[in-house]
Amino acid sequence: MRLQRDVPLAPLTTLRLGGAASHVAVVDREADVADAMAEGDRLGGPVFVLGGGSNVVVADEGVGGLVVRMASRGVEVAKAGGVARWTLAAGEPWDGFVARAVDEGCSGVEALAGIPGLVGAAPVQNIGAYGQEVRDTLASVRAYDREARALVDLAAADCAFGYRTSRLKTTGRYVVTAVTFALAAHDRSAPVAYPELARALGVELGDRAPLGRVRDAVLALRRSKGMLAEGADPESVSAGSFFVNPVVDAAGLARVVAGAVGLGAVTGEAEVPRHGAGEGRWKVPAAWLIERAGFSRGFTMGRVRVSRRHALALVNDGAGTTRELLALARVIARGVEDRFGVRLAPEPVMVGCAW
Repeated sequence: MRLQRDVPLAPLTTLRLGGAASHVAVVDREADVADAMAEGDRLGGPVFVLGGGSNVVVADEGVGGLVVRMASRGVEVAKAGGVARWTLAAGEPWDGFVARAVDEGCSGVEALAGIPGLVGAAPVQNIGAYGQEVRDTLASVRAYDREARALVDLAAADCAFGYRTSRLKTTGRYVVTAVTFALAAHDRSAPVAYPELARALGVELGDRAPLGRVRDAVLALRRSKGMLAEGADPESVSAGSFFVNPVVDAAGLARVVAGAVGLGAVTGEAEVPRHGAGEGRWKVPAAWLIERAGFSRGFTMGRVRVSRRHALALVNDGAGTTRELLALARVIARGVEDRFGVRLAPEPVMVGCAW
């Protein structure tokens, strides 16, 4: 473990916002996690695990306590009976894993291409895109249990995965050190489950496609929306999707429909986009609500704005502050709630600040 003091965090995040961490522990080995947690206890204050910095909002004032940076690396692959089990250290880059899995003919994560960040963060958030989620192929998680002060192995069923959440996220008890995935060992994708991706591939929903084609199509879609962490692209200076797509019941959907009809955005329920979320619930695209609430792409407040390519991304134009970013996000959330009766929740983790 390497302990550092007064480390600027903005350069370690895709938003490039926020102050410094008073203490940072860089963890290169699983065995060092216990030492890092002990150091956090000694310092007092919060302990925050920082991965690739792609899904966090850091306070302008910085962060006390301890920030733990996972830098462990290592990949093991074992194939048997048509299944490839991939075990990756938490510090492995997520998209590097997806690219290698596709190259080696392993199916199940190809639609998750281009998502920035590290493998260790993927199950915490249950990352997902274009019809796939981490929980679809995750076999187990290796983690340090801060209560038991020991390394534990958690099966997928132990993680209580939900839409963009998990037990790993809600309890704050576990520090992920490694993740094992069970992928199908063949060169065709999982059934394509997302209409936009199916259109890009020229296939029907439920069809399979060559893994490389799926990855390339997903990367092209993400790039068109400014959702690739590419340093030369000003639209990528964001935390990706800032809001979670809200899940509503029948009454909530009725409010959305009424609001949209009142605004003249639709003429009836059939025109409101949504996806079934089970048990009489629907997931409504947050970007659709945001734009129809009057916050068009490029909408600007001070030195931060809505992306010009996707209404879900909030962009720092280079001289913004976290305070300005959160002010913009709150204005958008209030506008959506006023017009549609739906409360948006932020997707990024708040570090040193509160929603």
